[in-house]
Amino acid sequence: MSRNTGSLGTLINSFFGSLLKLFGSSQTPVTPPDPQPISPPDNNAEPARILTSRVLLVIYDPVMNPVTGEKLSSKMKWHRVDDLVTGFIADIATTSSGLARYQVVDRIELNEFPVKTDGFRYTPDTFMAVMQGATPHSPSMANYNHILTQLNILQRVQTRAIDEVWLFAFPHAGFYESRMAGKGAFWCNSPALENTDSCNRKFIIMGFSYERQVGEMLECFGHRSESILTKIFEKALPGMNLYERFSRYDKQNPGMAEVGNIHFAPNSESDYDWNNPRLVPSRCDNWLHFPGLPGPARQVNADEWGNGDIRLHHKWWLNHLPKVAGRTASIANNWWQYLIDPNLIGM
Repeated sequence: MSRNTGSLGTLINSFFGSLLKLFGSSQTPVTPPDPQPISPPDNNAEPARILTSRVLLVIYDPVMNPVTGEKLSSKMKWHRVDDLVTGFIADIATTSSGLARYQVVDRIELNEFPVKTDGFRYTPDTFMAVMQGATPHSPSMANYNHILTQLNILQRVQTRAIDEVWLFAFPHAGFYESRMAGKGAFWCNSPALENTDSCNRKFIIMGFSYERQVGEMLECFGHRSESILTKIFEKALPGMNLYERFSRYDKQNPGMAEVGNIHFAPNSESDYDWNNPRLVPSRCDNWLHFPGLPGPARQVNADEWGNGDIRLHHKWWLNHLPKVAGRTASIANNWWQYLIDPNLIGM
């Protein structure tokens, strides 16, 4: 009995050995592919996330007169940063219905001009010469990586001590309105910041100016929002890109305006045309009842968004961004969560 069993085993081994020789085999173990992310199912029950972003506030306000100690912001009679920050945080909280919140956890004031990518720094005299008409330095861009190293920002983001950075400066400082850094960073109204992959969290560096006001801060945030929403919906099927629909305006989509974008209100005929009295049909109201969008259009004009006031228009635009429970096409119905934390994209 045992002899027959052994012969049968030898025969089976020989058979499979012949198959391996015939079809070939690899001695190298096959590594299974990485599991693909599973798209969250559509639903109406997933709660809208409330997010608080911890901010590192960095203020460049160099001393212009070492005798009196007068700083640039005072010399030029520009705005108080603390007032701008308070107004901006309040507007974001209001337009997001409290779902997006900012908390300044650290405040650093620097008595210096930002270093440029070629190592140049303005002095009080050279800067004032530019403000009086001299040719600005070129290259104009500030050295972001120098700032990250100087203030240990990558490490602070990595350890979740902070979630984003606000740089306050002045004309010709060399900052983009917004810039994304960290592993996986993408276009955010400017190129992704290189050499920051050592931080495995994406984060945004805002470039604000205390020469300007809260309306311009909201414009920076609005362009940041446009970039992030474009990224979220980049793989949407034809006819399913909800952000493309949200951003329609009459000049580009005659008779089909919805909310428009940061530069173009529903009836705008050029950039920044927020004071246009022309009436156009718009379905902007539908977005206040998202995800239900089949409502009728109505005639709207600049009376809706402040008749040319930059801050009022941008608050009107931000207020229409979806901020409710659930998911549609695997994307959260609360778009604000992505605008505050880009690491949630795809989750």
